[in-house]
Amino acid sequence: MTLLTPEQFSAATKANLETLFGLTNKAFEGVEKLAELNLQVVKSTLAESQENAQRALSAKDAQEFLALQANVVQPLAEKALAYGRHLYEIASATQAEFARVAEAQYEEQNRKVQALVENVSKNAPAGSETAVAVMKSAITAANTTYETVQKATKQAIEIAESNFSAATTAATKAAEQASRASKKASA
Repeated sequence: MTLLTPEQFSAATKANLETLFGLTNKAFEGVEKLAELNLQVVKSTLAESQENAQRALSAKDAQEFLALQANVVQPLAEKALAYGRHLYEIASATQAEFARVAEAQYEEQNRKVQALVENVSKNAPAGSETAVAVMKSAITAANTTYETVQKATKQAIEIAESNFSAATTAATKAAEQASRASKKASA
């Protein structure tokens, strides 16, 4: 079995560093998007709070005050849901990029291991066919397990996305019903 040459070691180190820095940049992009989202939410919340406070202070009676408050409920719920959707999109995009890189790394390592096994089988002494067959079988089993886990993970992500969409729809309907009920109560 041969050791890595300095050129191979250098190339592997370079590739690993590129992957590390690529993932670090993707993570920072996700954090940056999250910070931008939070800043937008804070700015709009402050402006809306000021506007709502001025409206509340200009209410002529309790009934008008309650009507103003009822009109605030639905937009707040909708904004909270929109924030949740944006947050989910940012997290999903970042996770997808990490998964893509992990899959590429796995495929590259798998290719290298298979090439190593082929090299070993070609250069193995007579009578070691059983050991080579066991190695190949173990690699095939590991690949099958990986593919099964990968499929299960994708299914779990699809189910989570479906559940998130269903929960968002239900929450939107509930917010609309609550807004209508509070408007009827204040009328």
